[in-house]
Amino acid sequence: MARPSKFGDEFKRDAVRLVRTTGRTCADVARELGMNRETLRTWVREAETTGSESGAGLAKAERDELARLRKAGRRVGDRKGDPAQGGRVFCEGDGSLTSRFRFISAHADFGIARLCRVLNVGRSAFYAWLKREPARQARAAEDERIVEKIRAFHTESGGTNGSPRITADLREDGEIVNVKRVARLMRQAGIVGLHLRKGRRTTIPDQAAAPVPDLLQRDFGPGAVDERWCGDITYLPVGDSWLYLATVIDIGSRRLIGWSIAGHLRTELISDALTAAVRARGGRVTGVIFHADRGCQYTSADFAALCAAHGIRRSSGRTGTCLDNALAEAFNATLKRELLHGKGKRRWSDEADARTDIFRWIARYNHRRRHSAIGNLPPAVYEDRLARMTALAA
Repeated sequence: MARPSKFGDEFKRDAVRLVRTTGRTCADVARELGMNRETLRTWVREAETTGSESGAGLAKAERDELARLRKAGRRVGDRKGDPAQGGRVFCEGDGSLTSRFRFISAHADFGIARLCRVLNVGRSAFYAWLKREPARQARAAEDERIVEKIRAFHTESGGTNGSPRITADLREDGEIVNVKRVARLMRQAGIVGLHLRKGRRTTIPDQAAAPVPDLLQRDFGPGAVDERWCGDITYLPVGDSWLYLATVIDIGSRRLIGWSIAGHLRTELISDALTAAVRARGGRVTGVIFHADRGCQYTSADFAALCAAHGIRRSSGRTGTCLDNALAEAFNATLKRELLHGKGKRRWSDEADARTDIFRWIARYNHRRRHSAIGNLPPAVYEDRLARMTALAA
């Protein structure tokens, strides 16, 4: 035997009317009445299905309004008084709940209750959605404002930065955003960072060279400056030939402290880069570890002598294992992605043109480009903060 309800018919009608006339959700009304919200939703659905709103308890004005709506529904042509399926009012939207809510809002002249019944949505749910419309519009306007900033930062990066770095730019500019929101807005606006495919191998090992130990063991974590350096050589297309860039990077700060560009791969290319790095650090680099691959330039006697003259300890990864020199490899990939494969893909016509662009990019890399490993700071800013902290601690 069914358990009798503790709510009378009058209570049911009043509860249903409270939901309909106030635009509040069933959950809100049920909480106020101290009852189960699903029970209240069932009453509302039953009232919409049976048309019990024409029964006792409704004011004369309400009954007159219902009569008017039914008459208008019959004029549309559906035998039940609802808008005819296949007619002009059922020709838009993707079938999602939000799309149906928007449809009901746009065609409210056919009757909210009737459209909710035809589209199989709860009337209370529609009114709850409608109540939140101003907040949605404000959110959309805020998203548009942020997208404009995203476009500006993306353009400033040469069309290369993705959501993590742009998120850091926005936060520094005073915006309170997370990376997931930025990624969503970039995806919706069609703003994409660059991704580089794997390039060809250029390291040529010297099998007769004396072995050099691996002093890093893949430890490329940030930290103090002038303790660990790394370097590599990469190729750049210029006209019908190539230029080669040798680099020296301070692992502690990610800063490019020395580099050299030439049209050859002789040992003096990397020697010039290392000499530039020593000069940039004031000549006092005794004890610094310099890590590279096992290319013949880095294992040559001339380069070993140069390192010894400055008190630099040599370190080398294994042959053919890019992860053993991951930081230098990542730098090369970043340079090519942002300089060669970015917006307005290009191939330089002469060496002077190439050198100008490379220098400009390196300046931005050191002073403006953010690095996640050092707290999303540019290398120069990171070094400045380290110097201030050291001075305060002294």
